[in-house]
Amino acid sequence: MDRLQPPRENYANPKTCFFHVFFKAAALAFYILSALFFNSFVIIFVVTVLLAALDFWVVKNVSGRILVGLRWWNEINEQGESVWKFECLDQESLARVNKKDSWLFWWTLYLTAVAWIFLGIFSLIRFQADYLLVVGVCLSLSIANIVGFTKCRKDAKKQIQQFASQTIASRFSSTLQSAFSVV
Repeated sequence: MDRLQPPRENYANPKTCFFHVFFKAAALAFYILSALFFNSFVIIFVVTVLLAALDFWVVKNVSGRILVGLRWWNEINEQGESVWKFECLDQESLARVNKKDSWLFWWTLYLTAVAWIFLGIFSLIRFQADYLLVVGVCLSLSIANIVGFTKCRKDAKKQIQQFASQTIASRFSSTLQSAFSVV
């Protein structure tokens, strides 16, 4: 019985998806399993933070742009103020973003922060302030990406709405102009 099944959408960028998940999982796994293999807090701190920093960089500069079409950064202007900068694909390209890629991007971004929060609570319960420092650094990097990409997504939606409003207004005015030019 060969049923016709609708084609399933696959990941458009499997390598990018892999590395998007890999560094998150590697940082979490190393932090959790390191107590079994190492007695040195310094090794645990350095390797975990290095993996979290690699994850931060990959998400911010590679997977965010490829998987969801968004990119953000922060600059300091001449007055010494912090200014958020956002970059997104055009409307046509954003509409073609793969749904599975986008789903993976957003869910892993949020779930990683939740995992670090649980690990931080666990460190508090065990009274391990030094390990709480590791969790704090990793959670800070994770939250920075969440805040940056959330602001970027809101800015992209605002740009889409402005574009739609301008397009409707220009079409309306051109229709009115053509209607009155006939009269």
